[in-house]
Amino acid sequence: MPWTELLSLLAMLAGGCLWFDSFKSREAGMRAVRAACAAEELLLLDDTVALASLRPARDDVGRLRLRRVYRFEFSDTGNNRRDGEVTLIGSELLTLHLPHSHRSRLQPVPTAGDEPDRPFPRLPS
Repeated sequence: MPWTELLSLLAMLAGGCLWFDSFKSREAGMRAVRAACAAEELLLLDDTVALASLRPARDDVGRLRLRRVYRFEFSDTGNNRRDGEVTLIGSELLTLHLPHSHRSRLQPVPTAGDEPDRPFPRLPS
């Protein structure tokens, strides 16, 4: 078998492995985005994520993996488009960024100096 054919087969095999790994990572990102949008009662627009960045990075164990950043759009009111971002190393979720939405159920926690003066509710006895 000539070297050019062997190198061509190895390149096709490497391309297939990269495609399969990218497919698994994209699905992991979609699961994370769908879960976050459902938890925040947001509407995921276009039902997809788009690759924004691809570069090598090291995971927690020190292995060299591909770090992928996907961007997606969601709506908090149904009349607008907001941009979000999910970052994965391999198929593991690293970060998920949803900018502050108007419908967010998360409430800021007051610090010790910011607590309002109100009595505790009494429990029925």
